[in-house]
Amino acid sequence: MSDTLLVLTNLPDTADARALATDLVEQRLAACVNILAPCTSVYRWQDEIETATEVPLLIKTTAARYAELEAAILARHPYELPEIIAVPVKPGLPGYLGWIAAETAPGD
Repeated sequence: MSDTLLVLTNLPDTADARALATDLVEQRLAACVNILAPCTSVYRWQDEIETATEVPLLIKTTAARYAELEAAILARHPYELPEIIAVPVKPGLPGYLGWIAAETAPGD
């Protein structure tokens, strides 16, 4: 169960966030996706300081599903260069980590 990942990304609005979250869970690429409240992001892009309202997602998955998860995010994401950051989860409640592993196991 030590291969659990927390993957972070941002979408431009709640509708896109819900659509991506639903797709990832339906495909068993994520056990759970938390859609957070909109936030303001300030960043440098192409030598300009930009400000945007974004909807953060916290995606729970496993290292075994990460490549497919990343590909699914890239396929649906409207940004040219989306934030996709995976953070290893160590430690965590064993039962919860086991649930993530079970929910992201490839189906029949």
